[in-house]
Amino acid sequence: MSNDTTLVLGATGKTGRRVAARLRLAGTQVRAASRSSRARFDWSDPNGWEQVLHDIGTVYVVPPSVPGPVHEFVARAEDAGVRRLVLLSGRGADTWGDSPFGLDMRSAEDAVRGSALEWTVLRASNFDQNFDEDLFHAPLVAGELALPAGSVPEPFVDLEDVADVAAAVLTEPGRHAGRTYELTGPRGVTFAEAVDLIARAADLPVTYRQVSPAAYRAALVEAGLGEDDAHHVAEMFVLMERGLLAGPTGDVETVLGRPPRAFEEYVVRAAAAGAWRS
Repeated sequence: MSNDTTLVLGATGKTGRRVAARLRLAGTQVRAASRSSRARFDWSDPNGWEQVLHDIGTVYVVPPSVPGPVHEFVARAEDAGVRRLVLLSGRGADTWGDSPFGLDMRSAEDAVRGSALEWTVLRASNFDQNFDEDLFHAPLVAGELALPAGSVPEPFVDLEDVADVAAAVLTEPGRHAGRTYELTGPRGVTFAEAVDLIARAADLPVTYRQVSPAAYRAALVEAGLGEDDAHHVAEMFVLMERGLLAGPTGDVETVLGRPPRAFEEYVVRAAAAGAWRS
């Protein structure tokens, strides 16, 4: 049988659902897999991996939140006849040093790079959509976002750009082999500026307040996040405050031939859609 089908892991997630839609529109055969998809995939249940890997040529890999499983997955992908892997990782993963943040992504990168398959790594900055689809959304709707982030900017990247890049890489075999792309927006934006832009576009009284990592970690736990997850998120901000990841790159344009979308463009879209209305 031909193995021209692309397996999209995390297919109901923020990037996976966008990537799968783009691939289908381009005429690519897609097997969308997640814990809730028809093609079920669970990182904690290797017994089902062979079934989703059957007759697959390319895999879009969104790694689990714990280090380790991607190594076994890659080995099984090789045995199943997969030819290419495209991994979603975090911006500047090789600069994180002794930070406890991102051990899962660094483990996944080691697994992919150490394989005999053609691979590409997509390292993304924080997503614009974290403000309306993820952890920052509820505090914004409540009127205040409090984070351990100060004057160091973050070159937030639009998920639509990440998905465009992933779809391009997945459908252009050979061109991106062995490449690592650092995906960012066109400029760095502080969290205070980001909240101000959201408040103005949405016409809502939303404010930003800087807190300590310890206070933020405690607030996450109080809101129901597990201790380990709260520590992980707080350590991301400690890492960001080092400033090593504050500058934008040109990698979105390298792949797509156009500049990345501006944060302001995202804010206008989301505000017009009523993202921050309670």
